[in-house]
Amino acid sequence: MRVQIDGQDASAEALYLASRGYGHFTAMQVRDQRTRGLGLHLRRLELANRELFGAGLDHERIRWLIRHALRDTRDASVRVYIHEAAGSEPRVVVSVRPPGGIDGPVRLKSFEYLRPQPELKHLATGQAFYGRLARRRGFDDALLTGPAGFVAETAVGNIGFFDGGHVVWPEAPILLGITMQLLEGPAGLPSRRVPVMLSDVNRFSGAFVSNARGIAAVSQVDDVSLRTDADRMARVLAVYEAIEWDPI
Repeated sequence: MRVQIDGQDASAEALYLASRGYGHFTAMQVRDQRTRGLGLHLRRLELANRELFGAGLDHERIRWLIRHALRDTRDASVRVYIHEAAGSEPRVVVSVRPPGGIDGPVRLKSFEYLRPQPELKHLATGQAFYGRLARRRGFDDALLTGPAGFVAETAVGNIGFFDGGHVVWPEAPILLGITMQLLEGPAGLPSRRVPVMLSDVNRFSGAFVSNARGIAAVSQVDDVSLRTDADRMARVLAVYEAIEWDPI
């Protein structure tokens, strides 16, 4: 693992101060020093930066910092954090770890919890607690729901359902994941957003999760087993694999 702050290898003291700050981040998979949806990642960082810090973002500097942290590493899991520690200007932290993916199918345990300010990928959130709780109960991740029982997102990504010829994304307070945005883009899948109730998940012909690490079918929500439409799942994976990788 490699961590840099503003282009410099992070000392223990600097990393401690930065990690205690208020901030936001984005996560991406890098292959051959390219990533899917680079423009969406930069836009996410810029919008969150304006909301949290009232400042814009130098896209080229962020790209340079990622390249600098990667060095000669071709494939990796990369995170870009922008922190504001007490009494300092926001600092850019880039972490480089081994590449990852999703092992599916996945089993989800529902919990009533919605992330605060879900449109921002910020650090002041507690969904990781529910992800851990789900795993302790034998599931792979948490499915976050609202007080009326509507489905929102998972602890670490989005969830889509197959309904006829469309992918249905829950209409709820959620983070618009980069992979989700790429899948529903102009060259992507026919999609629509409608309210989805937890009690109705078994009426769909399948479901899948998506995040920066990839896509996987959902086989179970709580004690309900879900069908997997193999043809539809193959179509989603084909669209995902066809998405271009942008040079960083």
